[in-house]
Formats: sequence, structure tokens, C-alpha cells
Amino acid sequence: MNIEETPLPGIGVRREVQLATGRRVGVVTHRDGHTELILSRVDDPDACAASIPLSAEEAAALGSLLGSAQLIAQLSKEQKDVAGVTTHQILIRPGSTYAGRPLGDTQMRTLTGTSIVALLRGDEVIGSPRPDQLLEVGDLVVIVGTESGLAEAAQILQSRL
Repeated sequence: MNIEETPLPGIGVRREVQLATGRRVGVVTHRDGHTELILSRVDDPDACAASIPLSAEEAAALGSLLGSAQLIAQLSKEQKDVAGVTTHQILIRPGSTYAGRPLGDTQMRTLTGTSIVALLRGDEVIGSPRPDQLLEVGDLVVIVGTESGLAEAAQILQSRL
């Protein structure tokens, strides 16, 4: 699916996609930083049917809602193309050794050969988390690796204090 980007002189930038129905849905990012969610009319894809102003927090939450499912689907699809590589999601449970500690403390890649590609935290997606990112109870850790590496990763993340 193509994202069309249109500069809006004096206003900002409009980014939108065309849906199978012919409607367009997108976002206008204004020069001053505020954002609007836009939806075209059914009968005229060039005419706006709705414009919803979003705060930065609302835009981020909406992006996370849409992005988390997409991220998991994309990773699952991509891993099918690579023999021997799988994606798993591991929940950080209460009492986990690593709850409240930085991701780097797990030494995940060194010990298991796996890579943590995202954290799903409530409605938020933290893609490519840094080693200093704190793990929290309830985080869903998205990991890519071999079956044996993922089994080791699960043991590490689910170990108890």
C-alpha cells in the first residue's frame, strides 16, 4: 500500500492511503506540530468528510493501536521467508528477575543469539528497544531467533527472583 505525501504550503504535510472502498484516510501534520486525522467522503475521495484534531498523546496512542498488530503480522510474515527463524512473544510476569531492570541486563543476544525487536506495553509499541529501556511487568517482549534460542530467552525472561 502506498502512502501519498502532499506538501500543504503554509500548513504542513498531508500523508494518506487509499482504502479498498476508494476512500482516503490520512494525517495532516501542521507546521506548528499539531495533527489531524482526516477521512475522505465516500462519493468524492478528494473531499474531506471528517477531520479530527489529535493531541500528540492521542496521535501516539492511535499509532500504537494500529502499529502493534501490524508489527506482529509483519514479523510473522517475514519470518516465514527465513528457514529456522521464528518470532515469539514472552510476557514479563510479576516476580520476573528482569522486571524493573534495563533490557541490556538480560544479555539476550549474547546468551541466546536472539534479538528483541519490540516491546508491547499496553497500547504502546516500543520498536527496536535500546539496552537501557526498562522492562516492566506486563510487557510483551517480541523476540526473533531460532527455536532453541527462543526457548533459552523464555527461560531468562521468566526466571524468578
